Amino acid sequence: MEIENNTLISDPELMLKLARYKMPFGKYKDQLLIDLPEPYVVWFANKGFPKGELGKMLAIVLEIKVNGLEYLFQPLREKN
Repeated sequence: MEIENNTLISDPELMLKLARYKMPFGKYKDQLLIDLPEPYVVWFANKGFPKGELGKMLAIVLEIKVNGLEYLFQPLREKN
């Protein structure tokens, strides 16, 4: 999956959803996907992303990390 023509940036709902999406299981359970370590996301990519929405979100996170775009999510983080 590639982030083409700023698709992610031009879809504020997707960006907001991704900014709040948490890992539902495993070592990083309840951690925001955008905060997962890149090697962990790469491991998923090599093993095969989970089916469904989580897999799609992880694929997007991988593209974001590879392209150094994590900074785009700073303004979207929920304040505690």
